[in-house]
Amino acid sequence: MITLWTQFRSFDRPARVLMINQFSINVGFYMLMPYLAGYLAGPLGLAAWAVGLVLGVRNFSQQGMFLVGGTLADRLGYKPLIVAGCLLRVAGFVLLAAVESLPAILLASVATGFAGALFNPAVRAYLAADAGPRRVEAFAVFNVFYQAGILLGPLIGLALTTLDFRVTSLVAAAVFAVLTIVQIHALPAHRADTAEAQASVLRNWRAVAANRAFVLFATAMIGSYVLSFQVYLALPLQAAAVTNDDGSATALVTSLFVVTGVVAIAGQLRITAWFSRRWGSGRSLVVGMTVMAAAFLPLLVLSLSSIRTGWAAAGALLLTAALLAVGTAAVFPFEMDTVVALSGGRLVATHYGFYNTVVGVGILLGNLGTGAVFGFFDSSGWGALTWIVLTTLGAVCVGALYMLDRSGRLIPVQTTTTTPEDEGPAARPAADTKGSSGP
Repeated sequence: MITLWTQFRSFDRPARVLMINQFSINVGFYMLMPYLAGYLAGPLGLAAWAVGLVLGVRNFSQQGMFLVGGTLADRLGYKPLIVAGCLLRVAGFVLLAAVESLPAILLASVATGFAGALFNPAVRAYLAADAGPRRVEAFAVFNVFYQAGILLGPLIGLALTTLDFRVTSLVAAAVFAVLTIVQIHALPAHRADTAEAQASVLRNWRAVAANRAFVLFATAMIGSYVLSFQVYLALPLQAAAVTNDDGSATALVTSLFVVTGVVAIAGQLRITAWFSRRWGSGRSLVVGMTVMAAAFLPLLVLSLSSIRTGWAAAGALLLTAALLAVGTAAVFPFEMDTVVALSGGRLVATHYGFYNTVVGVGILLGNLGTGAVFGFFDSSGWGALTWIVLTTLGAVCVGALYMLDRSGRLIPVQTTTTTPEDEGPAARPAADTKGSSGP
């Protein structure tokens, strides 16, 4: 914690505000969203298809609109989009608490989803611009706050939802209302001052799509998101399969989220510092992705054995979750930095928006495929093939990232201007990996 506090204090005020902002955003969002489906199907009595429609519309209105949000951030400035997104989420959560008809709930879901599309690219572009050559360090600290919000939010939401889901929704709206006020007063204005931001939208989009190295990188990274998302899909399904009752399954799933959160919070800065010193940007992406691909091997080994339930089965799940968390922590700061590097510092928010849209579509297709594969193989008694498919997907992404790195398409991280004595071990500059990213 001392290292985290030292790192946090070493950044300028805008970066610190953005980190606290992201923690609060995740607390407000995750205190509500994990319990939304239960509220819709329970007290409101919506059919399963309607619940799926509401959740799908929310996801599409965010993932599908990231490019629009990033484009607006480059043209109008980062701060207005962050504030507008938080205000829109206030409106969406208040509406969720106030309405019961399906059309109104769909409208609230669209508002909450589009709010994320507005502020997410803007937050990342603003943080990258403010951190400058310390982008990797900044995104490492940012991810600690990000994961802490994910860990704390559901716990608060669980306590509030025992009273009434509408109370949870209103408290979440209040969190975003306070965030809006804080950002208006504490976050300095910042915008991308480039000629490209004043060009036509279609021209900017064509320029981003024509950035071959960036598009290849975004495509290669789809696998990392599909794999990390299995904490929400394949691992809970496996938890239900290896336990004897709903209570045990719920406890095991909760343990999965606790493990991933603790690994990210406690290990992020150490992991980033170690990877930076040892490999630098491009190789760190490859090694981190390798860890994510290997994360499913414990479940594969277990599936090939005669063990189906018990402590060994639960332990394999927890080990997979921990390895996924380590791999994600290794990849994330270098991934965010590479997006900026490949953009050349131009239309950064638009590049983030395009990137998130690409991986969002990949997550949708990947989850549909994973769900179908898990259901088919599990019912056929070939459960091991699910983990083989996921491991293979990870290996393909490792190969793609390795080829991009070897061909020089992944631009190395710039060195920092701080010293280890000034900022602690996680602040040591990343090694210059140009020409040294081979095996």
